[in-house]
Amino acid sequence: MTNDIYAHRGWSAEAPENTMAAFRKALEAPYVAGIELDVQLSKDGVPVVIHDFTLHRTTNGRGLVKEMTLAELQALDAGSWFGEAFRGERIPTLAEALALAKGRATVNIELKTAGHMYPGLAEAAVKAIREAGMEKEVYFTSFDHLAMLEAKSIAPDIRTGLLVGGRPIAMKYQFEATGADVLSIAFPYLTPELVKETKELGLELFAWTIDEVDHIRTVAALGADIAICTNRPDRAREALGV
Repeated sequence: MTNDIYAHRGWSAEAPENTMAAFRKALEAPYVAGIELDVQLSKDGVPVVIHDFTLHRTTNGRGLVKEMTLAELQALDAGSWFGEAFRGERIPTLAEALALAKGRATVNIELKTAGHMYPGLAEAAVKAIREAGMEKEVYFTSFDHLAMLEAKSIAPDIRTGLLVGGRPIAMKYQFEATGADVLSIAFPYLTPELVKETKELGLELFAWTIDEVDHIRTVAALGADIAICTNRPDRAREALGV
C-alpha cells in the first residue's frame, strides 16, 4: 500500500486551477486517486467550483462570486490567465466536476464560506452529490467547522473533514462535536504524535499542499495511509515510487 495522491484544485501546476482542464489532466493519470476542489454558490444558488471569494485572480471578471448568477459566471474566461492555450475555460459547476470524476476518483469538496456568507451551501452541495449518486465517492472539508456540522446533520452518510492550518488541540472534542471523519491539515504541522492521535480517534488523515519530493517522502514516512494533496502529482509519483 502507498499513499493516495490527490490533485490540488486539479493538476493545477499544468492547467488553470479548479477548471475542467485541470481535472481532466489529473484524471488521465492512473496513479491519481482523487481530486480536491473548492465550492461556493452563485447568486442563483448553484454550487460552482472556484477558490477565491473574488473573481479577479483566476478569471477576467471582477467582484464577488456570490454576486453573479451562474450564467454570468460561466460567461467569464477562467483559463487565459494561466496560458493562452486555456482561453475559454469556464468556471465549472460542482455537478460538471462530479460527472467527470464519477467512477474514476474520490472528490474532496472544500466548502468555501465564512460566517453566514453562504446559507444553504452544504444543502446545495449535498443535492448535487445525491443527484450524481456519488455519496461514497466524495467527502466535504472546510475551515468553517460549523459548516461540517451542518453537512453531517444533513447527510450523515457523507464523510466530512475539518481543515486545520496550525497545530490542533483538543482534537477529540472537536471531532466528537462535529461528527467529522477526516483531519485535513497543512503538512508542516504533521508530527508522529499527531498521526498516532488520529489513528486512536479512528480518523482519516489528509495532508496539504505538498509539492517537493523531499517533503512528500517525509510525510509518507509518517504513514502510508496519509493522503497527499499536491499541485504536482508527477512529483508525488516520483517520491512514492508508484
